[in-house]
Amino acid sequence: MAVPFRRTSKTKKRQRRTHLKLRVPGMVECPECGEMKLSHRVCKSCGAYKGRDVVSK
Repeated sequence: MAVPFRRTSKTKKRQRRTHLKLRVPGMVECPECGEMKLSHRVCKSCGAYKGRDVVSK
């Protein structure tokens, strides 16, 4: 079985794991109703997208 010649340093280990993290979704305020929504998506509360009523409730 292969054994590493040197121990992996804390810096190298942390550099490898920089992509393993939680990300906050890009939230913006809806211009129609003021609710927070994901950017580039239809608002769940009012159904508007780019100033137009896309989903009627």
